[in-house]
Amino acid sequence: MVKIRLKRMGAKKHPFYRVVVADARSPRDGRFIEEIGYYDPTKDPAVIKIDEEKAVQWIQNGAQPTDTARSLLRQVGVLQKIHVLKQTAAVHE
Repeated sequence: MVKIRLKRMGAKKHPFYRVVVADARSPRDGRFIEEIGYYDPTKDPAVIKIDEEKAVQWIQNGAQPTDTARSLLRQVGVLQKIHVLKQTAAVHE
């Protein structure tokens, strides 16, 4: 199974996360398939930068976001975009 999850970077006590698409069996900070963004919680307000097109493409291809990744995708508006795409596809069928 392919997951969209966070990969921890940064120094001790100063976390920085990359949002990556990875196989569920690979370690948290190990191999990944593609990097689709980053999340910096140390800034005020927190910085979230995600490539929406890549995220939508991966989710449509079956990638499952983790709970934290889902929360970040919701804040950026990716899940709303996927919802709209599903509705328009259902209308056109």
